[in-house]
Amino acid sequence: MELFYFPECPFCNKVRAYMAAHDIELPLLNAHEPENEACLIELGGMRQVPALLHDGEILYESDDIIAYLDAL
Repeated sequence: MELFYFPECPFCNKVRAYMAAHDIELPLLNAHEPENEACLIELGGMRQVPALLHDGEILYESDDIIAYLDAL
């Protein structure tokens, strides 16, 4: 799993705070970096963050990502 994010995004920071509080470590991919942005668009079809890559699929929306991580 990997998390695409923007550093200034409050919804991304919400997911990252949840991860920190629950000792969840995932690779973080700053979507401002061209190669990460291209990968995000290729995988999900849009440049929306936060975006969690899991099992080859992209999950959007901070609350949905947190619920997914909580269920693991």
